[in-house]
Amino acid sequence: MSRLWLVFLLCLISFPATASVRIKDITTLQGVRENQIVGYGLVVGLQGSGDTLANSVFTAQSLQSMLDRMGVNIRGVGNANVLRTRNVAAVLVTADLPPFIQPGSRVDVTVSSLGDATSLLGGTLVLTALSGVDGQTYAIAQGQVAVAGFSVSGQAESVTQNVATAGRIPNGAVIEREVPGQLRDIGSLILILKNPDFTTSVRIADAINAYAARRYGMHVAHEEDQRSILLTRPYRIGTTRFVAEIGELSIEADTPARVVMDSRSGTVVIGQDVQISTVAVTQGNLTVQITETPQVSQPNAFARGRTVVTPNTQIDTDQSGGPISIVRGTNLSTLVNGLNKIGLTPSGIIAILQAIKTAGALHADLVVQ
Repeated sequence: MSRLWLVFLLCLISFPATASVRIKDITTLQGVRENQIVGYGLVVGLQGSGDTLANSVFTAQSLQSMLDRMGVNIRGVGNANVLRTRNVAAVLVTADLPPFIQPGSRVDVTVSSLGDATSLLGGTLVLTALSGVDGQTYAIAQGQVAVAGFSVSGQAESVTQNVATAGRIPNGAVIEREVPGQLRDIGSLILILKNPDFTTSVRIADAINAYAARRYGMHVAHEEDQRSILLTRPYRIGTTRFVAEIGELSIEADTPARVVMDSRSGTVVIGQDVQISTVAVTQGNLTVQITETPQVSQPNAFARGRTVVTPNTQIDTDQSGGPISIVRGTNLSTLVNGLNKIGLTPSGIIAILQAIKTAGALHADLVVQ
């Protein structure tokens, strides 16, 4: 049994038909979201793996500006001979601001190379301002860059693992400015489903109303559509406590019938509600083997002529047919058992599912990546 086939079997493990999830795990509160900030900076302290200043003009200009601010003047005649260091790299620094974060808090930052640096391993990010789309500075980042990969090379060989030109700085940014807006300013309380579905929306509203009827003696939720549920906060409870209480309620989220196939890795994932009408399936494999055995033809002794290479090609074909099998499935377990009886590789499973969808017997969305 091939390794890809084992991966396929693991992807098709049959889970229980019903699984309870918390409301806060499948929804978000409208208006409560993260904000992205970005900045441009320099990473120093690299071991000769930084930008080539002759090729990365912006790195050279940034280095000159930084030294000017520190009182070191390197501008003038012969400047091209001065800036020959490979220990500096220009980087883009990004971070996500959690909602309602306060000044003085810390967040992680991601550092990514902009020039031709080969590795940021061992580098230190110099003080960098991070700004939002409004141009205001919301955080200041600095610190040692943690890189998960490495890249080393010699004259005849190089070894690279993961990505050495990007890294993270845990708690590397200090918040300097509060993001405008508070929880009390968001207006109506609306829950937004991460995976919109009419059934899930109704179940969330029913679960919240059942809890609110016992707790507050009133209904507080109404499903607007497949994506949003409108909440009415009782007067005698705060917004934070109210959202926390309903977030802990559990429901059974409904998922669409869907088959996701990745032809590159041979991975197939089948949803629990996928059904196949009764169909007969057969699958055969065609193997073509081409062998090239060039031969050398040369003239006899003392004869006029030249030595040439003549081609000699041999083609062998082998086509093996499979038995015809009946496949049908009213649930995930039955469907998996039917597909396993055919004994196919992942590529064969992908081809058969596509053919069954074309025949109109696969009652699910087919997503091919």
